Amino acid sequence: MSIASTSTAPPAAGAAATTTRTNVRWKIFWMMLLLISINYIDRASLSVAMPIIGKEFGMDPAIQGLVLSSFFWTYAFMQVPGGMLADRFKPRIVITAATIGWGFFQAIAAVSTGWVLLLLTRLGLGAAEAPIYPAGGKLNAMWLTRNERGRGATLLDGGAPLGAALGSIVIAGLIAGLDSWRLSFVVAGVGTMLAGLWCWYYIRNDPREHPSVNDAEARYLEEAHAAEDAQSPAVVGGSPMRFFHYRSVWAMCFGWMFFNTVWYGLLTWMPNYLYKVHGFDIKQLGGASFIIFFAGFVGELVGGYLSDLWKARGGSSNAVHRTLFGVAAVIATVSVFLVSQVTNAVAVVVLLSTTLFFLRWCGLYWVIPSILATRERTGFLGGAMNLGGNIGGISTPIIVGLIVSATGSYFLALMYFAAAGALLFLCSMSIDYSRKLPV
Repeated sequence: MSIASTSTAPPAAGAAATTTRTNVRWKIFWMMLLLISINYIDRASLSVAMPIIGKEFGMDPAIQGLVLSSFFWTYAFMQVPGGMLADRFKPRIVITAATIGWGFFQAIAAVSTGWVLLLLTRLGLGAAEAPIYPAGGKLNAMWLTRNERGRGATLLDGGAPLGAALGSIVIAGLIAGLDSWRLSFVVAGVGTMLAGLWCWYYIRNDPREHPSVNDAEARYLEEAHAAEDAQSPAVVGGSPMRFFHYRSVWAMCFGWMFFNTVWYGLLTWMPNYLYKVHGFDIKQLGGASFIIFFAGFVGELVGGYLSDLWKARGGSSNAVHRTLFGVAAVIATVSVFLVSQVTNAVAVVVLLSTTLFFLRWCGLYWVIPSILATRERTGFLGGAMNLGGNIGGISTPIIVGLIVSATGSYFLALMYFAAAGALLFLCSMSIDYSRKLPV
């Protein structure tokens, strides 16, 4: 399966041969996949190092939980401002500044002398990482055609499960190899800042500005965007808060929140569940976690491919998205419910892999801002959607912890995930994917 498939542009008048268009747009989105993977590796670094850091700083479990959750406070708060920055200053500078910024906070955490300073670096990390997804959603609107945005969205969001799969391996390997969590944080942070400089070198806000884009690719995108714009409503002046007059926007935000309820629930509690309920040792946990999250990464790419293939063959936006989101939500819900009913460890890993394979189809949610909004407003709408998602990210680890503490069992926690999957289905069915909103 090749995402960056090539085709030929029509010959110019009198030309004897066609010109093959370049595929710079896909190289940019493979870069974004790598960037989001780095994003999740850096997020995971503290969780991996916490047993060492907690002992060094004398942190009890309550303080550890406070520090681990602090990232999401500023990350959620800065989603909408980050999206507005992407709308105003365009993706190139926002992505570059954000990447260098979060690399700085990742590296500077190494000089922490106690948990308060460590918490402050996590607040900085969250604020710096916040604009990446909204800016990536804006790149999707600016660099891809309507029939390519499914693959673009899932490449963008596919870094989440890929980074989750690789994060513990990379950070644990650095800590073991350097024999220091501080040096490993510095290496990870400096590497991230170098990735930020790479973004500035390669990303452009407009295809015509990119030195590697030939005329055939630029014209292909311009013609597709012109046809799309001709069907779009005129932009109405005023506050983008007018978006919240529409049911589709609320359904998008709540749908992404329920998706993240399941995603962050599994991301934060699945290792504990496998360890305590099914007796996995550390080595088994590492292997199982890699398999489960890598299945999510593969599923995300498959979902994007199916979306664009179906649209290219004439499928309507409503039919494509409601079907794919519906199938994803139903299978993920049933699979996570069945996890609570089986005792065989291999079956549990298979079911959790199935859950994430289909759940991650919902990375296609990152197409929705470009569906509902014009290119001038996609950053704001992407930020609003991800704010909803991170409300799920903040609340779910706490809620699951309270459930497990109160019941001494993971059964109701799994039912909580299943309920979120059902609500994801309802929200996804409530969005009108067929028109842009006149805001």
